Amino acid sequence: MPSRVVRVRSRGNRPWGQAPAGAGLREGVDAIRAELGVTAEFPPDVEAAAAAAAAAPRLPELDRTDLELRTIDPDGAMDLDQALHLARSGAGFVVHYAIADVAAFVTPDDPIDLEARRRGQTLYGADSKVPLHPKVISEDAGSLLPEQTRPALLWTITLDARGEQTAAKVERALVRSRSRHSYDEVQADLDAGRADGVFTLLREIGELRMRLEAERGGVSLPLPEQEVSVSDDDHWELAFRSMHPVEEWNAQISLLTGMAAADLMVYGRVGLLRTLPPADPRDVTRLHRTARALKISWPAEQTYPDFIRTLDPAVPTHAAMLVACTRLLRGSGYVGFDGELPAQPEHTAVAAEYAHVTAPLRRLIDRYASEICVALCAGEPVPQWVLDRLADLPEVMATSSRTASRYENAIVDLVEATALADRVGERFTAVVVEVEEKSATRGEVTIAEPAIEARVSSERELPLGEEVEVTLTSADPVARKVAFTY
Repeated sequence: MPSRVVRVRSRGNRPWGQAPAGAGLREGVDAIRAELGVTAEFPPDVEAAAAAAAAAPRLPELDRTDLELRTIDPDGAMDLDQALHLARSGAGFVVHYAIADVAAFVTPDDPIDLEARRRGQTLYGADSKVPLHPKVISEDAGSLLPEQTRPALLWTITLDARGEQTAAKVERALVRSRSRHSYDEVQADLDAGRADGVFTLLREIGELRMRLEAERGGVSLPLPEQEVSVSDDDHWELAFRSMHPVEEWNAQISLLTGMAAADLMVYGRVGLLRTLPPADPRDVTRLHRTARALKISWPAEQTYPDFIRTLDPAVPTHAAMLVACTRLLRGSGYVGFDGELPAQPEHTAVAAEYAHVTAPLRRLIDRYASEICVALCAGEPVPQWVLDRLADLPEVMATSSRTASRYENAIVDLVEATALADRVGERFTAVVVEVEEKSATRGEVTIAEPAIEARVSSERELPLGEEVEVTLTSADPVARKVAFTY
């Protein structure tokens, strides 16, 4: 489904959701893993290599444990890739962003490296995940856990009073996070006026960066996330959630770092970029027609990014419009280069060159892109083991991204079908968020309670963007499918 944005997590309290896990859901997850050929377990030689590496990492000489870094992540996360410290500098700011240094534990072509190249990225699914690296690294020795000295890649980025980058560098350093925080906690503290100073600066810098994003034509779709979570008493639940503002501000720090990394690589003419091609004009024209059908004003002179910023996902017609807009974000990928720059280096949603360097515990390509940036900043040659992978890493990531999407969506489909299995024949209030181009009698609906996105069919044309009553006609946990009629 084009609208689905999935988050999976664990909860410590009794749920407000739908289905107890039971054997059926557990067996369903096992079946999904078998179908996709993935497993959370690592071969014995990989676990042994990881344990040895965790006990004797390669540590840098530079000590920056003086920085009072903080981490901010979803509640319950253990694979902490990033820690930040923000400070004023004259009229501007200094951003210190520490990224877990996976290369301190992984040697090129060792068992951990070979397995990571096979997996590509961490897969998330409800109460468990299929990690990229063994947990002794990803959730312990390599994770930026509080009050633990860790090897890191430390970015130092200076900004002017408008939030524009003026300089950036990255170097290996020892760091020590002072405390860990969840988005819920930080947002509550900010709203109550009791937040730590670093988070009030995060709000200030985040808002400045969001203004700059708007000025350069960048865009992000404010789609609600469909969340699966699991409580301590083994109940699985579904809900839709909107992002906290602090999540958007924190994402701006990651975007800033990714743009700084891309600048370094483009200037050095060697790198790995995250790309998204320009939108097909025919797709933009189609979106204008959708807006007219939904009776949403989109002046001809208004750009697509500015139009997106006028939409409220809580309004049914706007939610349908946002789903339609996902068409313009398809086609993202990676490109490696050494010498000649790629023909299309930009990520059009970021409206700049951009690279993934901030999640190496969870994403393979970040380790390689980060090594390039460290070498360029130090004036040293890029390691040969990195250059050897520039050509094949984009396809490795494309393959693993397809697997990740299939895995997450299959988990949600399983929970949806299980939650609705005994409710066939009931009627639900829904919003039609997509209508097929070739057949206006088929499409997608979103149901708020329970939090479901599903196929719908009708004998008459579906009313895009309208609230309707639909009937559940099937819910099959084994096939992981639900269907509604209008």
